[in-house]
Amino acid sequence: MENNLNNKAIILMENGTKIFGNSIGIDGIVIGEIIFNTAITGYQEILTDPSYYKQIIILTYPHIGNVGTNIYDNESSKIYAKGLIINNLSKISSNYRSTEELDSFLKKKNIVAIEGIDTRYLTRLIRDKKINKIALISTKKYFNYKKILHKIRKFKGLQGLDLVKDITTKKTYSWKSNHKNIQKHAFLMHVVVLDFGVKNSILKMLVDRKCKVTIVSAFISYKNLMLLNPDGIFLSNGPGDPTPCNYIIDIVKKILTTNIPIFGVCFGHQILAIAYGAKIIKMDIGHHGSNHPVKDLKNNKVLITTQNHNFTIDKNNFPKNLKITHKSLFDDTIEGIHCINKPAFGFQGHPEASPGPHDSSILFDYFIKKIHIYCKKKYKRF
Repeated sequence: MENNLNNKAIILMENGTKIFGNSIGIDGIVIGEIIFNTAITGYQEILTDPSYYKQIIILTYPHIGNVGTNIYDNESSKIYAKGLIINNLSKISSNYRSTEELDSFLKKKNIVAIEGIDTRYLTRLIRDKKINKIALISTKKYFNYKKILHKIRKFKGLQGLDLVKDITTKKTYSWKSNHKNIQKHAFLMHVVVLDFGVKNSILKMLVDRKCKVTIVSAFISYKNLMLLNPDGIFLSNGPGDPTPCNYIIDIVKKILTTNIPIFGVCFGHQILAIAYGAKIIKMDIGHHGSNHPVKDLKNNKVLITTQNHNFTIDKNNFPKNLKITHKSLFDDTIEGIHCINKPAFGFQGHPEASPGPHDSSILFDYFIKKIHIYCKKKYKRF
């Protein structure tokens, strides 16, 4: 059966369910994994976060686009998400920082999107039915439902795929933000960031703490990494499944033979765990939002955190040379780890937030303390 939508758009699920809405962004047909994000603010930061590479995002908050977009809130140079589903698109933005409306931003970045959807109903549907593959159809051309449904069911998902190779930087560079609020520092500590899809706000957090920041490819050799003489190594966030990324796991294992402080976030947190022998498993429903409570097991305090992951550390056969430092109060998944005999630790959430609360930003301060200790012993700087 062939169809023509004009200005309408359709969500087609792997079980054949169709939900109709209005087309925004560009015309096209995209197939991908579907995730829902419960954040109330920060749609621009979410869209430009490389961790969402090849995913279709549902935003559960009903009003999207009311603050427009601007160059300062981009987490990267492009939109990595494959598509966007929202309830109500605000046609006019109200924000002194806004330079462009969301619909125009989506069109400029070549993103297929749909509005007019009851996103909270859709979220319950994909959660309860465990649906994770859909198509967004927004085209004036004729198309065939059966052929698209066949492609959806043939799509194997993102598990087992190395997505980092597509988005890691191709060259080494130093990062300096053009944000007007960043002060100039006399840089003291050199942090090398392994780029698996790093967000700009993470780099800003490091610069704000008086770090010289160098970003390197995930494919960098251990020899070339050490030639940079890092005082600390940051394992960044990134998309998808870390298990197939053996080239990253191998270099982290080599770094762990030194005493250089390591901080891994999200994808980087999982890479650190794998390097110590842990296994990573796919979650039925991932964590995506800025309202996730996490318990710090050291002091029993609760942190409200930003989360963005579909994979987690398997609690079964957990390595003895790691200790669990944080747990989710939603589903008891592992949210933080610390190496027993090395200054290396990881956090599953996003301590830089952007968007979200800054409860866990103290982990950056902890990382800096570890670097201070390392520099004092090795270089006698402090």
